[in-house]
Amino acid sequence: MKKVIIYTDGSCLGNPGRGGWAAILCLVGSTARRELVGGARLTTNNRMELGGVIAALSALREACEVDLYTDSKYVCDAVEKGWLAGWQKRNWIKSDKKPVLNVDLWKQLLPLLRTHKVTFHWLRGHAGHRERVLLVPKDGLRIKDQKFSCSVFAQSADVVFPAVAPRRAAAVFCVQRRVYR
Repeated sequence: MKKVIIYTDGSCLGNPGRGGWAAILCLVGSTARRELVGGARLTTNNRMELGGVIAALSALREACEVDLYTDSKYVCDAVEKGWLAGWQKRNWIKSDKKPVLNVDLWKQLLPLLRTHKVTFHWLRGHAGHRERVLLVPKDGLRIKDQKFSCSVFAQSADVVFPAVAPRRAAAVFCVQRRVYR
């Protein structure tokens, strides 16, 4: 089973408001990398955090062992602390008897978690890690319809990552790349 490291982030201008997500996928033992971005016009921060995770895991063409780094306690705790399994057992009702939010996205994530062996790692704002996915709509970037295409940094990435056509997103992203050797 191939090993992949994924870094994800989501952001929203207003909550709800225009938002976006980004992900960096790195094939372990290779220089293969891939960046994904997307967004929505009217969304929430949690939906964008989930969107980045779902898009990244969906981009893998075969079952992989994944270390996924996120600054979303919502996503990380839901999976790692077993909340997601409990919500599903209780027919998408939380322990406080309120309905689970973003059920449509959680239902998309469930089969991906069965396909891949995913370990979630929570990071405080991606501090101190080689890769940082930064969504900076509040730092002077304009939020507008923008075409994005995914970058494949090495042809060997096609072994795991399929080619992706350009997609529309509703936010502009800054993906900062730093490689330390």
